[in-house]
Amino acid sequence: MAPRVYDLVLTHALDTDDFFIQRVQHRCAEAGLNFFLVEPLWAPAFLDALLQHRVAARALVNLHSEHHAPEDVFSRLVALAETRGVRMIDPPSKALRAFDKAAMHPRLIHAGIHVPPTIILDSKAAAEWRPDETQAALLGSPFVIKPSLGYGRRGVVLDALGPADIARSQGAWPDRSILAQKKIAPTLLDGEPGYFRVYHVAGKTWACWWNCFTDRYRELTASDTERLGLGPLHTITRRIADLSGLILFSTEICLDQAGEFVVIDYVNDQIHLLTQSAHPAIGMPDRIVGEIADALVSLVVEWLQPVRANPSSR
Repeated sequence: MAPRVYDLVLTHALDTDDFFIQRVQHRCAEAGLNFFLVEPLWAPAFLDALLQHRVAARALVNLHSEHHAPEDVFSRLVALAETRGVRMIDPPSKALRAFDKAAMHPRLIHAGIHVPPTIILDSKAAAEWRPDETQAALLGSPFVIKPSLGYGRRGVVLDALGPADIARSQGAWPDRSILAQKKIAPTLLDGEPGYFRVYHVAGKTWACWWNCFTDRYRELTASDTERLGLGPLHTITRRIADLSGLILFSTEICLDQAGEFVVIDYVNDQIHLLTQSAHPAIGMPDRIVGEIADALVSLVVEWLQPVRANPSSR
Protein backbone atom coordinates (compact mmCIF):
# COMPACT_ATOMS: atom_id res chain seq x y z
CA MET A 1 0.00 0.00 0.00
CA ALA A 2 1.30 3.44 -0.93
CA PRO A 3 1.99 5.76 2.01
CA ARG A 4 -0.29 8.65 2.84
CA VAL A 5 1.71 11.68 1.71
CA TYR A 6 1.35 15.06 3.41
CA ASP A 7 2.55 18.20 1.69
CA LEU A 8 3.31 19.96 4.97
CA VAL A 9 3.79 18.48 8.43
CA LEU A 10 4.16 20.76 11.46
CA THR A 11 5.56 19.47 14.75
CA HIS A 12 4.26 21.50 17.65
CA ALA A 13 3.58 21.12 21.36
CA LEU A 14 2.11 24.40 22.62
CA ASP A 15 -1.65 24.85 22.70
CA THR A 16 -1.09 28.59 23.23
CA ASP A 17 -0.05 29.11 19.60
CA ASP A 18 -3.47 28.35 18.08
CA PHE A 19 -3.53 31.54 15.98
CA PHE A 20 -0.31 30.56 14.23
CA ILE A 21 -1.38 26.95 13.67
CA GLN A 22 -4.76 27.96 12.29
CA ARG A 23 -3.15 30.53 10.00
CA VAL A 24 -0.77 27.89 8.60
CA GLN A 25 -3.65 25.47 8.08
CA HIS A 26 -5.74 28.16 6.39
CA ARG A 27 -2.92 29.15 4.04
CA CYS A 28 -2.31 25.50 3.19
CA ALA A 29 -5.98 25.07 2.32
CA GLU A 30 -5.87 28.15 0.09
CA ALA A 31 -2.79 26.78 -1.67
CA GLY A 32 -4.23 23.29 -2.07
CA LEU A 33 -1.70 21.66 0.26
CA ASN A 34 -2.66 18.85 2.61
CA PHE A 35 -1.50 19.49 6.15
CA PHE A 36 -0.88 17.43 9.28
CA LEU A 37 -0.22 18.77 12.77
CA VAL A 38 1.93 16.45 14.92
CA GLU A 39 1.01 17.27 18.51
CA PRO A 40 2.38 15.31 21.51
CA LEU A 41 -0.68 13.03 21.45
CA TRP A 42 0.04 11.98 17.84
CA ALA A 43 3.85 12.04 17.83
CA PRO A 44 4.48 8.35 18.74
CA ALA A 45 1.90 7.13 16.21
CA PHE A 46 3.22 9.42 13.47
CA LEU A 47 6.81 8.33 14.15
CA ASP A 48 5.78 4.68 13.96
CA ALA A 49 3.87 5.26 10.72
CA LEU A 50 6.88 7.10 9.27
CA LEU A 51 9.17 4.24 10.26
CA GLN A 52 6.80 1.76 8.61
CA HIS A 53 6.49 3.88 5.43
CA ARG A 54 2.75 4.24 6.01
CA VAL A 55 3.04 8.04 5.92
CA ALA A 56 5.44 10.40 4.20
CA ALA A 57 5.99 14.14 4.11
CA ARG A 58 7.22 16.48 1.42
CA ALA A 59 7.98 19.35 3.81
CA LEU A 60 8.20 19.63 7.59
CA VAL A 61 8.31 22.68 9.84
CA ASN A 62 9.84 21.71 13.17
CA LEU A 63 8.62 23.79 16.10
CA HIS A 64 9.18 21.14 18.73
CA SER A 65 12.09 18.80 19.30
CA GLU A 66 14.55 18.58 22.15
CA HIS A 67 18.09 19.24 20.92
CA HIS A 68 19.56 18.05 24.23
CA ALA A 69 17.55 14.80 24.21
CA PRO A 70 17.99 12.70 21.05
CA GLU A 71 15.77 9.99 22.53
CA ASP A 72 12.79 12.40 22.66
CA VAL A 73 10.01 11.29 20.32
CA PHE A 74 9.98 14.58 18.40
CA SER A 75 13.78 14.52 18.07
CA ARG A 76 13.61 11.00 16.66
CA LEU A 77 10.80 12.00 14.30
CA VAL A 78 12.60 14.97 12.75
CA ALA A 79 15.90 13.08 12.57
CA LEU A 80 14.17 10.31 10.63
CA ALA A 81 12.46 12.81 8.35
CA GLU A 82 15.84 14.33 7.53
CA THR A 83 17.24 10.93 6.54
CA ARG A 84 14.19 10.41 4.29
CA GLY A 85 15.00 13.55 2.30
CA VAL A 86 12.06 15.62 3.58
CA ARG A 87 12.48 19.36 2.94
CA MET A 88 12.81 20.75 6.43
CA ILE A 89 12.52 24.03 8.28
CA ASP A 90 15.04 23.42 9.66
CA PRO A 91 17.11 20.20 9.31
CA PRO A 92 17.98 19.05 12.84
CA SER A 93 21.67 18.57 12.03
CA LYS A 94 21.94 22.19 10.92
CA ALA A 95 19.64 23.52 13.66
CA LEU A 96 21.61 21.84 16.46
CA ARG A 97 24.87 23.40 15.30
CA ALA A 98 23.26 26.85 15.27
CA PHE A 99 21.37 26.37 18.54
CA ASP A 100 24.47 25.28 20.46
CA LYS A 101 25.65 28.55 22.03
CA ALA A 102 29.17 27.27 22.70
CA ALA A 103 29.57 26.26 19.06
CA MET A 104 27.90 29.37 17.66
CA HIS A 105 29.81 31.89 19.77
CA PRO A 106 33.19 31.65 17.97
CA ARG A 107 31.46 31.53 14.58
CA LEU A 108 29.73 34.84 15.31
CA ILE A 109 32.98 36.43 16.44
CA HIS A 110 34.77 35.21 13.30
CA ALA A 111 31.96 36.75 11.21
CA GLY A 112 32.47 40.11 12.92
CA ILE A 113 29.19 40.02 14.84
CA HIS A 114 29.38 41.55 18.34
CA VAL A 115 28.58 39.22 21.24
CA PRO A 116 29.13 39.58 25.00
CA PRO A 117 32.63 38.89 26.35
CA THR A 118 32.40 35.20 27.21
CA ILE A 119 34.27 32.34 28.83
CA ILE A 120 33.15 28.88 27.64
CA LEU A 121 33.51 26.15 30.22
CA ASP A 122 33.30 22.39 29.84
CA SER A 123 30.79 21.07 32.35
CA LYS A 124 33.38 18.84 34.04
CA ALA A 125 35.82 21.72 34.45
CA ALA A 126 33.10 24.17 35.46
CA ALA A 127 32.71 22.72 38.94
CA GLU A 128 36.37 23.51 39.69
CA TRP A 129 36.49 26.84 37.85
CA ARG A 130 37.64 29.87 39.74
CA PRO A 131 37.93 33.04 37.63
CA ASP A 132 41.42 34.49 37.64
CA GLU A 133 42.02 38.23 37.74
CA THR A 134 41.84 38.61 33.95
CA GLN A 135 38.64 36.57 33.69
CA ALA A 136 37.02 38.45 36.57
CA ALA A 137 37.78 41.76 34.85
CA LEU A 138 36.39 40.43 31.57
CA LEU A 139 33.09 39.26 33.09
CA GLY A 140 32.47 41.98 35.65
CA SER A 141 30.11 41.42 38.56
CA PRO A 142 27.45 40.23 38.51
CA PHE A 143 27.76 38.20 35.31
CA VAL A 144 25.48 35.85 33.38
CA ILE A 145 25.60 32.05 33.18
CA LYS A 146 23.89 30.14 30.34
CA PRO A 147 23.79 26.41 29.52
CA SER A 148 24.94 25.87 25.95
CA LEU A 149 21.82 23.94 24.91
CA GLY A 150 19.39 25.57 27.32
CA TYR A 151 16.23 27.43 26.42
CA GLY A 152 13.26 29.00 28.13
CA ARG A 153 15.60 30.58 30.72
CA ARG A 154 16.17 27.21 32.40
CA GLY A 155 19.62 27.16 33.91
CA VAL A 156 20.18 30.87 33.18
CA VAL A 157 21.60 32.86 36.09
CA LEU A 158 21.49 36.63 35.57
CA ASP A 159 23.15 37.63 38.84
CA ALA A 160 26.09 35.22 39.06
CA LEU A 161 28.87 36.11 41.44
CA GLY A 162 31.03 32.97 41.43
CA PRO A 163 31.33 29.18 41.39
CA ALA A 164 28.25 28.55 43.51
CA ASP A 165 26.17 29.99 40.71
CA ILE A 166 27.72 27.56 38.22
CA ALA A 167 26.39 24.77 40.43
CA ARG A 168 23.01 26.51 40.58
CA SER A 169 22.86 26.60 36.76
CA GLN A 170 23.92 22.98 36.37
CA GLY A 171 21.36 21.90 38.93
CA ALA A 172 18.59 23.50 36.90
CA TRP A 173 19.90 22.41 33.48
CA PRO A 174 22.78 19.91 33.28
CA ASP A 175 24.71 20.55 30.07
CA ARG A 176 28.00 19.64 28.43
CA SER A 177 29.11 23.30 28.15
CA ILE A 178 28.38 26.50 30.03
CA LEU A 179 28.85 30.11 28.99
CA ALA A 180 29.86 32.73 31.53
CA GLN A 181 29.17 36.15 30.00
CA LYS A 182 29.50 39.81 30.79
CA LYS A 183 26.11 41.31 31.60
CA ILE A 184 25.17 43.80 28.86
CA ALA A 185 22.99 46.75 29.87
CA PRO A 186 20.72 48.22 27.17
CA THR A 187 20.61 51.92 26.46
CA LEU A 188 17.29 53.73 26.73
CA LEU A 189 15.48 54.77 23.54
CA ASP A 190 12.34 56.87 23.98
CA GLY A 191 12.27 55.63 27.56
CA GLU A 192 12.36 51.95 26.48
CA PRO A 193 15.24 49.48 26.89
CA GLY A 194 17.10 49.18 23.59
CA TYR A 195 16.49 45.44 23.46
CA PHE A 196 14.93 43.69 20.47
CA ARG A 197 13.82 40.30 19.24
CA VAL A 198 14.15 39.85 15.50
CA TYR A 199 12.47 37.05 13.52
CA HIS A 200 13.72 35.57 10.25
CA VAL A 201 12.01 33.45 7.59
CA ALA A 202 13.84 32.80 4.32
CA GLY A 203 15.46 36.23 4.11
CA LYS A 204 12.51 38.20 5.50
CA THR A 205 12.87 39.82 8.92
CA TRP A 206 10.50 41.33 11.49
CA ALA A 207 11.71 43.22 14.54
CA CYS A 208 10.01 43.86 17.87
CA TRP A 209 10.89 45.95 20.84
CA TRP A 210 11.20 43.37 23.61
CA ASN A 211 11.41 44.67 27.13
CA CYS A 212 13.90 42.31 28.77
CA PHE A 213 12.62 43.35 32.21
CA THR A 214 8.88 42.82 31.63
CA ASP A 215 8.75 40.47 28.57
CA ARG A 216 6.42 42.85 26.74
CA TYR A 217 6.57 43.07 22.94
CA ARG A 218 5.88 46.02 20.70
CA GLU A 219 6.29 46.08 16.95
CA LEU A 220 9.27 48.09 15.74
CA THR A 221 7.86 50.36 13.05
CA ALA A 222 9.66 51.53 9.93
CA SER A 223 9.61 55.09 11.24
CA ASP A 224 11.16 53.95 14.56
CA THR A 225 13.82 52.06 12.65
CA GLU A 226 14.77 55.06 10.53
CA ARG A 227 14.50 57.68 13.29
CA LEU A 228 16.54 55.70 15.81
CA GLY A 229 19.07 54.18 13.41
CA LEU A 230 17.97 50.59 14.04
CA GLY A 231 18.44 49.23 10.53
CA PRO A 232 21.42 47.10 11.69
CA LEU A 233 18.95 44.84 13.54
CA HIS A 234 17.80 43.46 10.20
CA THR A 235 21.29 43.39 8.67
CA ILE A 236 22.74 41.47 11.62
CA THR A 237 19.87 38.97 11.59
CA ARG A 238 20.38 38.24 7.90
CA ARG A 239 24.09 37.75 8.53
CA ILE A 240 23.23 35.22 11.25
CA ALA A 241 20.94 33.50 8.73
CA ASP A 242 23.76 33.30 6.19
CA LEU A 243 26.14 32.00 8.83
CA SER A 244 23.80 29.39 10.28
CA GLY A 245 21.98 28.39 7.10
CA LEU A 246 18.68 28.43 9.01
CA ILE A 247 15.39 29.43 7.43
CA LEU A 248 13.33 30.08 10.59
CA PHE A 249 14.73 31.48 13.81
CA SER A 250 14.71 34.45 16.16
CA THR A 251 17.58 36.31 17.78
CA GLU A 252 17.87 38.82 20.62
CA ILE A 253 19.90 41.97 20.02
CA CYS A 254 20.74 44.69 22.52
CA LEU A 255 21.82 48.23 21.73
CA ASP A 256 24.22 48.77 24.61
CA GLN A 257 25.08 51.98 26.39
CA ALA A 258 28.13 52.49 24.17
CA GLY A 259 25.89 52.44 21.07
CA GLU A 260 26.99 48.93 19.97
CA PHE A 261 24.56 46.30 18.68
CA VAL A 262 25.32 43.15 20.68
CA VAL A 263 23.71 39.77 19.95
CA ILE A 264 22.65 38.37 23.34
CA ASP A 265 20.67 35.20 22.61
CA TYR A 266 22.16 33.97 19.38
CA VAL A 267 19.68 31.61 17.69
CA ASN A 268 16.27 30.31 18.76
CA ASP A 269 15.35 27.89 15.99
CA GLN A 270 12.04 26.67 17.43
CA ILE A 271 10.32 29.93 18.17
CA HIS A 272 7.21 30.41 20.27
CA LEU A 273 4.45 32.24 18.42
CA LEU A 274 2.03 33.26 21.14
CA THR A 275 0.02 36.30 20.03
CA GLN A 276 -0.83 39.44 21.97
CA SER A 277 -4.53 38.80 21.37
CA ALA A 278 -4.13 35.55 23.31
CA HIS A 279 -1.79 36.90 25.99
CA PRO A 280 -1.30 40.70 25.96
CA ALA A 281 1.44 40.65 28.61
CA ILE A 282 3.94 38.39 26.81
CA GLY A 283 2.54 37.75 23.33
CA MET A 284 3.97 38.84 19.99
CA PRO A 285 2.12 41.28 17.72
CA ASP A 286 -0.56 39.30 15.86
CA ARG A 287 0.38 40.80 12.51
CA ILE A 288 3.93 39.49 12.74
CA VAL A 289 2.80 36.01 13.77
CA GLY A 290 0.43 35.92 10.80
CA GLU A 291 3.10 37.08 8.36
CA ILE A 292 5.55 34.47 9.63
CA ALA A 293 2.93 31.78 9.00
CA ASP A 294 2.26 33.17 5.52
CA ALA A 295 5.98 33.25 4.68
CA LEU A 296 6.49 29.64 5.76
CA VAL A 297 3.60 28.34 3.66
CA SER A 298 4.69 30.44 0.68
CA LEU A 299 8.14 28.87 0.87
CA VAL A 300 6.69 25.37 0.95
CA VAL A 301 4.48 26.20 -2.04
CA GLU A 302 7.63 27.31 -3.88
CA TRP A 303 9.42 24.11 -2.94
CA LEU A 304 6.54 21.96 -4.17
CA GLN A 305 5.99 23.71 -7.51
CA PRO A 306 7.66 20.88 -9.49
CA VAL A 307 5.39 18.34 -7.80
CA ARG A 308 2.30 20.46 -8.40
CA ALA A 309 3.28 20.91 -12.04
CA ASN A 310 3.36 17.12 -12.43
CA PRO A 311 0.30 15.75 -10.60
CA SER A 312 1.26 12.14 -11.39
CA SER A 313 4.24 12.54 -9.03
CA ARG A 314 1.87 13.10 -6.12
